[in-house]
Amino acid sequence: MPLPMQFLLYMLIGWVSRQQAEVIEYLKAENLALRKKLGGKRLRFTDAERRRLARKAKPLGRARLRELSPIVTPDTLLRWYRELVAQKYDGSARRGPGRPRIAGEIRELIIEMAIDNPRWGYTRIRGALANLDYTVGRNTIKRILAENGIDPADRRPMSWRTFLKAHWGAIAATDFFTVEGITWKGLVRYFVLFVIDLKTRRIEIVGIVTSPNGAWMTQIARNWTDSEDGFLLRTRYLIHDRDPLFAKGFRGILDGSGVRPVRLPSRSPNLNAYAERFVRSIKAECLAQVIPIGEAHLRRAVREYVAHYHSERNHQGIGNRLIEVSANGSRESGSIECRERLGGLLRYYRRAA
Repeated sequence: MPLPMQFLLYMLIGWVSRQQAEVIEYLKAENLALRKKLGGKRLRFTDAERRRLARKAKPLGRARLRELSPIVTPDTLLRWYRELVAQKYDGSARRGPGRPRIAGEIRELIIEMAIDNPRWGYTRIRGALANLDYTVGRNTIKRILAENGIDPADRRPMSWRTFLKAHWGAIAATDFFTVEGITWKGLVRYFVLFVIDLKTRRIEIVGIVTSPNGAWMTQIARNWTDSEDGFLLRTRYLIHDRDPLFAKGFRGILDGSGVRPVRLPSRSPNLNAYAERFVRSIKAECLAQVIPIGEAHLRRAVREYVAHYHSERNHQGIGNRLIEVSANGSRESGSIECRERLGGLLRYYRRAA
């Protein structure tokens, strides 16, 4: 599928989510009606059916299963899952005649390959195992995946995490957050605009103003697409919400510079999760701990946090590493010193030069 069509699908995810919610409500009603038709009769399941239901039920948890009114109780589903896990490590059964069973390490590898690579079929997995000097038959792989409730390749969906990672080098996101500051006029609300590169998590604070308008946003778009040092110089897509400030003129400048704006559906903050996570971080770790006294004080606090965010704060999303590593950060010897920002609110430990 061409890349523009994929992003069109991304923009419509909010609509799809609503459709899925309606489908789930219908299936719950249909399930309830069928259970009434059974009249309390007990259903009997095969071992393969139990394994499949148990594997699907485990991520949902007991509370969500009760909401769905499944044909068996949540406790039964979770018991089947525990039995499935116990069976994996059960060595008490006698080994019958025939070919020896596949080693547990190889079974785990087959399952891992199928989950991490949803487009890989049985033959593709067999080839990958052959690269590791493991000889496993295609039907054996099929049986192992069926025993663990894993669907064939054409029915395994690609996760959004995998999809986004495949395009991160060309995607950025932008958003506003607000901060209340104290001035001689009383409380003043400041609007902070920022942009984040999804792959590197690098942040740029674009501006802090009390009354953003269309002309200001137009100039921001020009700065971002500057041919020499614009933040979006190597970016093809910019994710943003439907705030009226992201107006037609703003989007037109981006389009003209080769950056396509991607407007998210209404009320869908999860689709801009990386930007939302930065807002949560800066507020919880910094702005919620200080009282901004005027714009200059707010700008200093934000500037100090962004410097800390880039070169002193570890990020779980990129392997618990720093975004920017200094020469001192790689030292293996020397005394340990603590660097403080904002009076000790932000701290970083490193080897002394």
